[in-house]
Amino acid sequence: MEHVIEIENLTKDYEKGFWKKTKVRALEGLTLNVGRGQVFGFLGGNGAGKTTTIKILMSLIFPSAGTARILGQSIADKSVHTRIGYCPENPYFYDYLTATELMDYFGRLFGMDASARDAKTRDLLTRVGLAEADWNRQLRKFSKGMLQRVGLAQSLINDPELVFLDEPMSGLDPIGRREIRELIAGLRDNGTTVFMSTHILSDIEALCDNVAILRKGRLAATGNLQDLLAESGENQLFEIVVKGVSAAELETEIAAIAGASISSKANGASIQVMDEDSVELVISAARKRGGTLVSVQHVRQSLEELFVRESNAPTA
Repeated sequence: MEHVIEIENLTKDYEKGFWKKTKVRALEGLTLNVGRGQVFGFLGGNGAGKTTTIKILMSLIFPSAGTARILGQSIADKSVHTRIGYCPENPYFYDYLTATELMDYFGRLFGMDASARDAKTRDLLTRVGLAEADWNRQLRKFSKGMLQRVGLAQSLINDPELVFLDEPMSGLDPIGRREIRELIAGLRDNGTTVFMSTHILSDIEALCDNVAILRKGRLAATGNLQDLLAESGENQLFEIVVKGVSAAELETEIAAIAGASISSKANGASIQVMDEDSVELVISAARKRGGTLVSVQHVRQSLEELFVRESNAPTA
């Protein structure tokens, strides 16, 4: 697979203190590759090093050690910026400009002619869901969610091959989040790679092909999202829902099945077991008691469980 982001042993130290300066390591030995044409989720708790990594890739700050390449070019090569887009976590723009003036400004930076700038501005402001009545309002009058939409629009003005989005759903209401999810999915469908950092795990589950989880500046886990969710065997359960028989009536039979648990439901019971053979035992026991099968569902580990487990695991 062609890699559009190649990170090797990336490390970043910050100095703190006034008289006696000490170093704080925000990122340590990060090695990571991101393939073309996917939505890649970059996860981690507060202070894990996500924004530090993105700022290094954008050349806004510089690494203490290690190297990184974007689209085959060193991040020190500024020409790569013509091929990428970036929306920071808290976009800050010249607030006396209107949304259309800001888009025109960024279009000029990329050398676009007037007609192309105008067409692209109209297209992108529509796609990010900014009401046309707000296009000519000053940005200082915008809410956080409206500024986020403009930030997303400007990140796409140059038709980038690769887009970096740091908390792209920040400040958006549920409708706005859905619109932006659809926009990001559309970018992937058109071949654009999206590198996305967010705390909203449902958006990661809905959008991302692959993910990386940072823990205290180090890479804790990376890979295909579905594969990572399936890795933890202890969390792979089957849930059987039956009706016409109570949890109390089944309790003796269920207690004899290793690792099984049972809970009451309206008009029936829910039983969780660890393997398929146990599923058959539960169904048989329920039928003997006059119960009827409602459903059998494979319960996988959730992204939230994976995130908490990897984020809280002790650092080596």
